[in-house]
Amino acid sequence: MKLNLKRPIVFLDLETTGVDPAKDRIVELSLVKVFVDGRKEVKTRRINPEMHIPAEATAVHKITDEDVKDCPRFREIAKSLAAYIEGCDLAGFNSNKFDIPVLAEEFLRAGVDVDLKKRRFIDVQNIFHKMEQRTLVAAYKFYCGKDLTAAHSAEADTLATYEVLEAQLDRYPEELKNDVGFLAEFSSRNQCADYAGRIVYDEHGVEVFSFGKHKGRAVAEVFREEPSYYAWMMNGDFPNYTKKVITEIRLRETGKK
Repeated sequence: MKLNLKRPIVFLDLETTGVDPAKDRIVELSLVKVFVDGRKEVKTRRINPEMHIPAEATAVHKITDEDVKDCPRFREIAKSLAAYIEGCDLAGFNSNKFDIPVLAEEFLRAGVDVDLKKRRFIDVQNIFHKMEQRTLVAAYKFYCGKDLTAAHSAEADTLATYEVLEAQLDRYPEELKNDVGFLAEFSSRNQCADYAGRIVYDEHGVEVFSFGKHKGRAVAEVFREEPSYYAWMMNGDFPNYTKKVITEIRLRETGKK
């Protein structure tokens, strides 16, 4: 079943130097832009991460320091990338937990202001896990009847994710509505205030911590009672976007006084 789109959607997959959105960098980026009329554009490029690619990362995606030494830095393509995805919703496989947070961090490092909160995010992995509990390779075999022979190639993974979502719509016509808004809500696990999921919204729309000793408590309340916790987070190894969110909360609360 073809996606019912009201605006373009960009499927994305990143290969990176590691699995920590706060410090790891993109080495390969693949985008499949699907237009309202069903037309597709595929763009893939390698990026110099400006840091060493660990052997364990290379073992997964086969990209070495030598492969990317002459490639552009993310900051050199950030503005054109932001323009390319402007006005588009975003989708991927495990993208809500990893690809979106990493991309947000890269844009912040590059000094390019991209408000991703205006987009809808479809995480095909979350749909798959809710319906079948598998991995992308298994999902591709299960839904599309094909072997993903180039797994962990960003372009192959991105195209496979797009095909899997279309196949999911065919397989679950009664459970899944062919609407980006519905799919974005269905594939989200929590309503997160930051992309890394450290700050989430409770049932009243209040930002609360999802981790640590203050898990479940309102961020603003904790900062009022324990200002040092804000300083600890700002000096800690948290993603830049998380720090931006808690700073906005702190400034908002300060302005109420």
